[in-house]
Amino acid sequence: MKDVISIHDFSVEEIVDVLDRAEDMVDIARGEATSDLLRGKVLACAFYEPSTRTRLSFETAMNRLGGGVIGFAGTEATSVVKGETLADTIRMVSGYADAVVLRHPREGAAKLATEFSSVPIINAGDGAGQHPTQTMLDLFTIRTEHGRLEGLTISLVGDLRYGRTVHSLAYALAKFGNTINLVSPEGLEMPDEVTSHLKNVGMLGTACHSPEEVISNTDILYATRIQKERFPDLVEYERVAGLYRVDPDLLSRGPQGLIVMHPLPRVNEILPEVDKMPQAKYFEQAFNGVPVRMALLSMVVGGE
Repeated sequence: MKDVISIHDFSVEEIVDVLDRAEDMVDIARGEATSDLLRGKVLACAFYEPSTRTRLSFETAMNRLGGGVIGFAGTEATSVVKGETLADTIRMVSGYADAVVLRHPREGAAKLATEFSSVPIINAGDGAGQHPTQTMLDLFTIRTEHGRLEGLTISLVGDLRYGRTVHSLAYALAKFGNTINLVSPEGLEMPDEVTSHLKNVGMLGTACHSPEEVISNTDILYATRIQKERFPDLVEYERVAGLYRVDPDLLSRGPQGLIVMHPLPRVNEILPEVDKMPQAKYFEQAFNGVPVRMALLSMVVGGE
């Protein structure tokens, strides 16, 4: 495995291979076992946008496997403020490390970076594009909680236009034969290319503007934050901010076994009262980023 740019780069069998490896690494991720699989290897984290879970879980994953981490979180103290191009930054950073994890506000930046890097590039989110490693940990969470990845009904709720996590996830879920409901405010619907793909493969369920319409037959409610930073017009953001709330009343209408997921951070789309409910799995989901990214790093950096 070289670059990890899009979920399209993975077949069903390759995804399952990553998840199986991640399952074997849970004890190491928890600190209950040790590994020096990547001893002597260096991971560079180049984060042009804010990140908590993705950056820290990649750093934890590399450290748990015995490797080292360099990088930056934010460009304020880098030569980017002097006008250095992405191409030149990648050329330089790839000379210091065995792989580069890149988060960038521009869609397509990770793919562009592969043209200038001498080491593998891992896409940690490119604007409103894709976030393939988030998709992997989402699938790992679903398999852990439901025991399978097939034949489920998933309702994606919130900002489906700008939320890159749901773009990658929709494609991946369709690969495994799941029904996908699309619930969003008007104007924040899933991009046409994703919706068309779901239609073409027969995996599109209900597209609507209200979670109440789909909750009764939802196995997984995947909520997303309204992506304020992607809105060109703040007035438009204010129109839809806080429109949806996942609360105990909504969840009471769902079937037994329903789980709630969220890529985090949340703002106000999931009420704190939900945190203690058995349906809430978003903090477990966040932890799962560590073993999943350990698995990916073992394949990309370790060559296994």
